[in-house]
Amino acid sequence: MIVVIIAGGSGSRLWPLSTPEYPKHLLSIFGSSSLLQATYERAKRLTTVDKIYVSTEASHSDHVIDQLPELAEEQIIIEPSRRDTMPCILNAVQFVSTRYGYDEPIASVHADHYIRDVDGFVQGLKVAAETATKHQRITLLGVEPTHPDVKYGYINKGDIFDHEDFVYEIDSFKEKPEYKVAKEYFESGEYLWNMGYFVAPYSVFKKEITENADKHWREQLARLEAAKTNEERDAIYLDFEKAPIDIALIERVPSLLVMPGAFDWMDVGSFDDVHKVSSQDELGNALVGENIQVLDSKHVYVRNNDSSKPVVVIGMDNLVVVNTKHGILVMRTDQSQKVKDVVTQLSKSTL
Repeated sequence: MIVVIIAGGSGSRLWPLSTPEYPKHLLSIFGSSSLLQATYERAKRLTTVDKIYVSTEASHSDHVIDQLPELAEEQIIIEPSRRDTMPCILNAVQFVSTRYGYDEPIASVHADHYIRDVDGFVQGLKVAAETATKHQRITLLGVEPTHPDVKYGYINKGDIFDHEDFVYEIDSFKEKPEYKVAKEYFESGEYLWNMGYFVAPYSVFKKEITENADKHWREQLARLEAAKTNEERDAIYLDFEKAPIDIALIERVPSLLVMPGAFDWMDVGSFDDVHKVSSQDELGNALVGENIQVLDSKHVYVRNNDSSKPVVVIGMDNLVVVNTKHGILVMRTDQSQKVKDVVTQLSKSTL
C-alpha cells in the first residue's frame, strides 16, 4: 500500500496557536510529537517508509522536511499554491503512479487528525485497501459517531456489500447538519462520520475521474500524465480550479464503498476538540505549559506558550485561555467555532 498524507490547511480555529505560517498539523498539541509526525508514525504501520508521501503547500514544505527527516526529497510533493483537496490529491496520486504503476492501492489520509487506537486504524485501512483492490472500487473509511456532532459531514450507509468485513454501499453524503438532524443521524445507527479517508489503486481513481468528473479534471489529469518535468507539473497545478475532492469527484461516483472504522477519531478543528482529548484533572481542567494558576474553576482549558508571563484563571467555568507570541485568546468553550471569524477580521489589520 502507498500512503499519501495531506498536510494542508491553516487551522484558523486554533488561533493563536495555529497560524498560516505554522498551521496545526505542524504543532505538538498532544504530547511531544506534532499531528503530522503522529500521522506519519501511523502510516509506517501500514507500509514501508519509501511508500509514504506527503503533499504540502510550498510555504510549509521546509517545516515538513524538518519534521520528517526519514523521507527522501521526492516523497515531499510540493504544491506551488493552495488549490483545495481535489488538485492536491489528484496531483499526488498521479505522481505516485509514475513510480509504482497503476495497480497498487493508494490511501489518502489527513495530517491533522487525532487517533489513539492505532491498531484499529491500521486494521481498518488495510481491510479497506484489500476491498478497493479486489473489487476495483474507491473505498472510504468512516467512523461510528459517538454523539451528535454538527462539525462533521456524514455518510449514509446503504446495503451491506461484504458481510465478513462489514463493508457497505454508500447511499448518500450529508453536509454538516444542524444539531436536531445530527441527533437523528446518530440515533438511527445508519450514518458514519466522514473522515475524508479513502483508498483505491490509481487505475480506479483514473477511471472514476474519466467517467464521473467534469471536463476540467479529465483534461488536467491528461496534462499531468503527459508532463515530463516538475516545472511542467507546477504550471499545470496553477491552472487547477479550487475544489474539494468530495464535491469534484467522490460524491459523483455511484459505486463507492464504505467500511466503518472501529477506532477513536477526531478532526482537531477547534479548542473544544482539543480540550476533550487533553489530559484533565478531576474538575475537568486541562493545563498545558508553565506558569499557570487556576483557582475555583472547572472545565477550563489553559495553554501558556509564553511562560515568562503568568496566566491566572479564577472562578471560571467552560473557558478557553491560550497565550502565545501571536496573541491571547479568551472565550467560552462553546464559542470555539467563531475563532475563524475573528481571524478573518484580524487578517485585515494585524496578521
